[in-house]
Amino acid sequence: MKRVYFLLTVAALGFNAFGQKTIDQKVADLLSKMTLEEKIGQLVQYSGFEYATGPQNSNSANVLNEIKQGKVGSMLNVSGAAETQKFQELALHSRLKIPLLFGQDVIHGYRTTFPVNLGQAASWDLKLIERSERIAATEASAYGIHWTFAPMVDIARDPRWGRVMEGSGEDTYLGTRIGLARIRGFQGKGLGNLDAIMACAKHFAAYGAAVGGRDYNSVDMSLRQLNETYLPPFKAAAEAGVATFMNSFNDINGIPATANKYILRDLLKGKWNYRGFVVSDWGSIGEMVSHGYAKDNKEAAEKAILAGSDMDMESRAYMAELPKLVKEGKVDPKLIDDAAKRILVKKFEMGLFDDPYRFSSEKRQQEQTNNNENRKFGREFGSKSIVLLKNEKNVLPLSKSVKTVALIGPFGKETSANHGFWSVAFKDDNQRIVTQFEGIKNQLDKSSILLYAKGCNADDQDKSMFAEAVETAKKADVVIMTLGEGHAMSGEAKSRSNIHFSGVQEELLKEIAKTGKPIVLMINAGRPLVFDWAADNIPTILYTWWLGTEAGNSIADVLFGTVNPGGKLPMTFPRTEGQIPVYYNHYNTGRPAKNNTDRNYVSAYIDLDNDPKFPFGYGLSYTQFKYSDMNLSATDLKGNQTLKISVNVSNTGKYDGEEVVQLYIRDLFGKVVRPVKELKGFEKVFIKKGETRTVTFTLTPENLKFYDDQLNYDWEGGEFDIMVGTDSQNVQTKRINWLK
Repeated sequence: MKRVYFLLTVAALGFNAFGQKTIDQKVADLLSKMTLEEKIGQLVQYSGFEYATGPQNSNSANVLNEIKQGKVGSMLNVSGAAETQKFQELALHSRLKIPLLFGQDVIHGYRTTFPVNLGQAASWDLKLIERSERIAATEASAYGIHWTFAPMVDIARDPRWGRVMEGSGEDTYLGTRIGLARIRGFQGKGLGNLDAIMACAKHFAAYGAAVGGRDYNSVDMSLRQLNETYLPPFKAAAEAGVATFMNSFNDINGIPATANKYILRDLLKGKWNYRGFVVSDWGSIGEMVSHGYAKDNKEAAEKAILAGSDMDMESRAYMAELPKLVKEGKVDPKLIDDAAKRILVKKFEMGLFDDPYRFSSEKRQQEQTNNNENRKFGREFGSKSIVLLKNEKNVLPLSKSVKTVALIGPFGKETSANHGFWSVAFKDDNQRIVTQFEGIKNQLDKSSILLYAKGCNADDQDKSMFAEAVETAKKADVVIMTLGEGHAMSGEAKSRSNIHFSGVQEELLKEIAKTGKPIVLMINAGRPLVFDWAADNIPTILYTWWLGTEAGNSIADVLFGTVNPGGKLPMTFPRTEGQIPVYYNHYNTGRPAKNNTDRNYVSAYIDLDNDPKFPFGYGLSYTQFKYSDMNLSATDLKGNQTLKISVNVSNTGKYDGEEVVQLYIRDLFGKVVRPVKELKGFEKVFIKKGETRTVTFTLTPENLKFYDDQLNYDWEGGEFDIMVGTDSQNVQTKRINWLK
């Protein structure tokens, strides 16, 4: 008992069981020595001078001087062991020698680039996603990086919004599971390990619901919708111990997220008891002036700190205005202390006070510069992210001994474009990235011939290369067309009103189709595109996204059957922009359309089917899977019982393959209307040809909970449809009655 009292006593005094000071005590001691300006300095983040990820207004001389004065807490866009060491040396000239945090947008890989995030989500493979972030953290930390501005866990239902490429799609459940996998990957066994970096859940919140799919635009929705659809990934991230949060640019119902007390103080730091810190997005504090929410930077700084924004990224508002606001009594010094404490805690957790240079190792950087094991994994991950949309005539997989292959399209010999948007550029990208041409060439037999014609550019009206492309196609036994959108056509500030193939690409495809040659169409993109003519007329289509460093090899592995594609769409693909937003888990109406022919006085378009071109969860394989014997452990349940669902999945085709088995439910009647379907589980299983696997899911009342109009989170008893299938449309259904 005395030992228990001793442990409680030393804990209360801020010591651990060995008599050492805890991090909280160390931070308290440090704060007691800091001036107001030094505390505010911890809340300041500037960008480096060579590479900017937003509108830059830096004066490099002033920034360097402020670092030496202890007026800067973090830098972003500074990387490399030598460069980070130089900046850290400046920080150690300050009075209290408080080290800097170095942040970087490590979004889908660092030195080794992996598929764009939406493409990764198409793998539905949480282990691969976590491993990719483990590798990214290992590589980035070797270059001196402490902190990544990822994962983006925004739910997005509008493919016109360019940043869909950075997230996991339209579904809250899938997005949450993937977000947690990414956090585990980045933070590894815990902060302080040399291969772990701080993760950042962004953008808080509802950024993916920007009106019209236009980046930085307003968000207008009910609090119920906000809590049910857009906040769960963030709540899960907070509970999982994500190191930081980042504000979103948008306003939510008229209040900019950067100064939104409801989401920052009431929910995040209040109800969720989040102990990490919140960083603004680039300039979002100062941008509240343009919002019309603050009259100047001083008022913007006041509103941001009062709401709970801890660090100012590139607004230049906190250091300039917070000292005056504190002296005027408009900002309580305790708020400054709290924000500084949250940031200092992370610096202690990262071990930077013990050794400020511990992440700046030239040796570790060299080891991770060209890591072949990482590249090997990137190749595997790329192939697992590809989605087979059509294979009507079984053109795929191709034989490696096919006599003549023609690769036609603007992306066949691209190098750095394979990175996709939000990637880290290196000077040797053109030499180390595998092109599609190279990947295909490497796998064809030596006796085979690979022809190439660009055909057109990605985004102009030049048809002068059509004739050469047609003649090239005529010489081939099979034509591989590589079309889509340029790598910089999706991403931040890349919203598009027209998401068809850009330029004259579709016209080129039509000309090649006239040759009568078998065509395999590969679509390179960071978002769902509209390609109705191709979808209706080309029998073989692969959605290849932008796959990263090993793109060419990943693509060739699928084309020639080394890998059987098993990807599934994480977003609904519309027929046309007029359908947007279109997503699988919509509400029903009082006049639902029963079919696509009777459109009279029902919720339907008179000139277009309601159904999407390709539904959420859709994706084919070179083999065939048959679902049978769906069984429920009970059809009548009560209270906290558990429902077990099982289904047999048989591989009836000619190839071994992976299938993503998906579980959906529908709450038929509720105090508020419920979606027609909700994803509640999935399992990716490998099934050999001729084999049958039994896949089992469990549901509890926790899976049935929802927010009502008063924001009560609970479940109601009643009837539910339980659905299992290969995508959100192709399911088997059984009904249960679950009483509360």
